[in-house]
Amino acid sequence: MTLALIALSANAQVDTRNHPVPPQAPVAAPVDQPAPAPKPQKVHATVYGFVRNYLTFDSRGMYTVCGSDYNNMPFDESWNLPVSKRDQFDEADVNDIPTMQFHALSTRFGLRLDGPNVLGAKSTGRIEADFAGFSTTNTVLRLRLAYVDLNWGGRHALRVGQDWHPLSGEIMPDALGFAAGAPFRPHSRTPQFRYMFSTASGLGAQAHLLYQYQFQSPGPDGASEKYANNALIPEFFVGLNYRQGPIYAQIGADVLTIRPRTLATETATEYVYNGSDNVLTTIGDYKTKVDDRLTSVSPTVYFQYVEGLFSVKLRSTYAQNTAHVNQISGYGISAFNPDGSQDYTPLRSSISYINFAYGKKFKGNLFFGFMKNLGTADDLAVNAAGKYTMYLKNNTINNVNYMWRVAPSISYNLAHFNVGLEYELTSVNYGDYSKMKADATFDSDDCHNVNGHRVCLLVKYNF
Repeated sequence: MTLALIALSANAQVDTRNHPVPPQAPVAAPVDQPAPAPKPQKVHATVYGFVRNYLTFDSRGMYTVCGSDYNNMPFDESWNLPVSKRDQFDEADVNDIPTMQFHALSTRFGLRLDGPNVLGAKSTGRIEADFAGFSTTNTVLRLRLAYVDLNWGGRHALRVGQDWHPLSGEIMPDALGFAAGAPFRPHSRTPQFRYMFSTASGLGAQAHLLYQYQFQSPGPDGASEKYANNALIPEFFVGLNYRQGPIYAQIGADVLTIRPRTLATETATEYVYNGSDNVLTTIGDYKTKVDDRLTSVSPTVYFQYVEGLFSVKLRSTYAQNTAHVNQISGYGISAFNPDGSQDYTPLRSSISYINFAYGKKFKGNLFFGFMKNLGTADDLAVNAAGKYTMYLKNNTINNVNYMWRVAPSISYNLAHFNVGLEYELTSVNYGDYSKMKADATFDSDDCHNVNGHRVCLLVKYNF
């Protein structure tokens, strides 16, 4: 009977005529809700750097910076003595003293930044520092790089901040020494605005507006960025480049305008009657504004070929007043004008290097650099003391005829560890300053060679 009732229930139909089903509530149409605001993307930072140690031996006194790690050139005989004292050391080369030093101050750390899109461009950045800055007593933290990049699809890119000077280039020789080929390679990091344009065919162009800071022009008050800042016109660089396969090439020119002086000291005079005659009498000195300026142009060409384990890199620059990129260069006074202003002329040089390298885990490298003093564009003027006035690198190196360097090296390289040994021979052909010509050149008969030998041991741990 139970089964019958179940079957009857299953087959029964409900009569809804007297018991209607209540209507269902209407379903509301979906309402468009605003999409939730995207969460702001974060900037991601990647830490990198290395611990780097240099042990160096020098055969004689050398012109160096950064705790002697950065080698420029050997001192001339008695080169760093006051002129009044040099005659006392004619029979002895006081700079012929070997030295040895060991430093870890070029240890470096940095942050690579990867951020959200800005104005439709991918944003990235970089901050980098080391300990190779110097105060009067010890080493200090030094800013190397600090910039932000905006990249629109690889065709257009803008960089704002402190980066390598375009004469230096981001691609350097593989020399092991801290100077990385300088002063034969231009060396400077400077605040700048940089625009880069590239095409799919490998052609590209670049333009930079540059301001001096750590690397400065020399002048009447020593090395200072004020000579460039007072000119108001930023230094600028324009160039064309080509990148295809193993080849990268660039041609460009750097234009620098400086204002060495804004004030001149003038002497006021008048005629005073002394009872019998009018005598020209000095009243005193006063300051007057002047607009002394010098504009110099330095064209450059760079070429690089990298194929497998082999690479060759070379740069050649027709350098005019390039002391601010750590080259043996500068300018001098070519005229003292009646209104108190002065005219200037740049010192010109031909400066080149070529670098060959082969290998990876075991790597051999050969660097060769050459610099020739081509003299000033105009003859120098004689000042009241009967001397020429020049402003050069450190306001001291004023008698170089030519110089060259050869530096072979070998290194053992792992992912996180490098050890290498390098030998540098830097030879300078110094002129007799007392016999310098009006265009700042020297006769070969008035020159002598000074050689400096350096041996460098590098130990480096990367992270």
